[in-house]
Amino acid sequence: MLTGLKIVVTRPRDQAVQLAQRIELAGGIPLLFPLLEIAPVQDARELHKQIARLPEFDLAIFISPNAVRYGIAAIRTVGTLPPSLKIATVGQGSAKALRDAGIANIIAPAERFDSEGLLALPELQAVSGWNVMIFRGDGGRELLGDTLRERGAKVEYAACYQRSKPRHDVDALVHAAPDAITVTSSEALDNLWQMLEGEAQAALRDKPLFVPHERIAELARRQGWRRVVLSGSGDDGLLSALVAWKKEAECRS
Repeated sequence: MLTGLKIVVTRPRDQAVQLAQRIELAGGIPLLFPLLEIAPVQDARELHKQIARLPEFDLAIFISPNAVRYGIAAIRTVGTLPPSLKIATVGQGSAKALRDAGIANIIAPAERFDSEGLLALPELQAVSGWNVMIFRGDGGRELLGDTLRERGAKVEYAACYQRSKPRHDVDALVHAAPDAITVTSSEALDNLWQMLEGEAQAALRDKPLFVPHERIAELARRQGWRRVVLSGSGDDGLLSALVAWKKEAECRS
């Protein structure tokens, strides 16, 4: 299906393995080029204090698989999830991570996998008086918290992991002559664009860039990427889009 094609996988290294394996199974050649490094927060004392207060909260939201991984690990260091606490997340990848952690009855959108999709659910409309804790990295979009506050909830963020930009040899990526690039977050795309200068930028901006969300696609177009392909979410969405692109290219040739 992807025979011989070199596909750049830019997810953090630990999260890139499954997609890379599926590209290989489809006959492609994955080129690992992580654009974010993920690690636990260096000082977890404040996080542990917040977690100790979880019995006072009505809802905990995990905004990404990383938030699930590091948030649940921190929670289990301190104790357990209160049985009355409602659990929500924005995407199916995060929902799967929660189920894998033994958590059921997850509030998650079935179609639009972002903050807007979660906020549109009936379960998050009447939240006045609720205490909500949002597990995330160090920084990020404020839409979720701001909207829940507008609806009357008390919201606090719990930073359970930190992100950093890795150092890379961009020339090596250019010399690898990739056929397509996958990017799954706006922050990662920003990091990539900042790395590209001169000839490297000219060499890569015409490559098909596969992204799973319109917000990332809009950023890519503003940056100057010329072939932006909007895929479905998760590994399935990216792989399906890559295969469809390959078939279309074969039909044109």
